[in-house]
Amino acid sequence: YFLLWHVLVLLGAGFLFDPPLHERLTGLGLRPRGTEGGAPAPWYRTSAGLFVAALLVVTCAAAVGVTVSWAALVRLFRQAGETADFWRALVSPDTSILLDAGRDMIVTVFMAVLSTLFAVVVAVPLSFFAARNLMRGPIGRSVYTVLRGAMSIIRSIEPIIWAIIFLVWVTALRSAFAGVLALWVHSIADLVKLYAERLEAIDQGPVEAITATGAGRLSVLRYAIIPQIVNPYISFTLYRWDINIRMATVVGLVGGGGIGQRLINYIWGVQYRQAGTVMILIVILVWAIDYLSARLRAKLA
Repeated sequence: YFLLWHVLVLLGAGFLFDPPLHERLTGLGLRPRGTEGGAPAPWYRTSAGLFVAALLVVTCAAAVGVTVSWAALVRLFRQAGETADFWRALVSPDTSILLDAGRDMIVTVFMAVLSTLFAVVVAVPLSFFAARNLMRGPIGRSVYTVLRGAMSIIRSIEPIIWAIIFLVWVTALRSAFAGVLALWVHSIADLVKLYAERLEAIDQGPVEAITATGAGRLSVLRYAIIPQIVNPYISFTLYRWDINIRMATVVGLVGGGGIGQRLINYIWGVQYRQAGTVMILIVILVWAIDYLSARLRAKLA
């Protein structure tokens, strides 16, 4: 709010003095828009009026936000003593659970790997039907529109929601399977979009050159298109795998298996030392995977 208030002030200075003040004093300035026959325009049709109205709205919102934030901050410090044991437990790892937690970490990694690999198998062929430059004619345009629309809808539903849906379907006894399905569905929609956008950005020079030799569509695909998309596709896949590592933890919070499920069980069981240990392991895992993914993608760039 503080930054927005200052931005509005700077913009308002331009509105209030446009045309410049010296032009107004000498009568050389242009007549404000919205005036007819010299009659003054209503305040809501002038730059100054709109600026003042916007400034009042932002000021009121900032006042409410500061009041609420200050009350919450005061309450937080007053209750700091009551939560001291909680914070102390979080930073006191319980090494006795490392073996079980490590096993769940492996499950989490495999959930991300399987969901990503299975998504690639489906997303690669679908991406060719979701690329605008490859789908021509009425039928092609229809397929493109329907496919991109469906992928947008699927992508708009977060993996945690998909996990809840699949948990109802496959039952809680197969929680890790439900988590894999949730990540798989969302990964397909995400990868189809990324792959298709890369296909739409390919260099048309090689395509036109090979087409001019009389080559068929399969030859054009093999020698002109695929060489341009291999490295970007691999890079996008690694990026999605990196995301799925984090998402696998999140879907576990609703019963989707892996280390996330163990974490939420410890939290609900008021076992904060164990929960703190799991949080530390999750941070280490995410950092390691992020570093590895970034290095691999840098080599492909």
